[in-house]
Amino acid sequence: MIIVGVVEKGEIKLPPDVQLPEGAKVRVDVICPANTPPEESDKRPIGKKLLDFAGCVEGLPEDFSINHDHYLYGTPKQ
Repeated sequence: MIIVGVVEKGEIKLPPDVQLPEGAKVRVDVICPANTPPEESDKRPIGKKLLDFAGCVEGLPEDFSINHDHYLYGTPKQ
């Protein structure tokens, strides 16, 4: 479930119709800094943005970059 809220005076305000149980664990993911339009938040080309994730995944087969379709969809290996 994704719920979008707003920070007001240091507190996260959720929409009034959202009722979470007491003690519910939540994760806060800042979508865009306040007063910054999304298109202004990061003007790097998409290739540069994707480099932020390079090397993050561990435990993949050594040939994953060549045979990713095999591992994802079961196509024959190259």
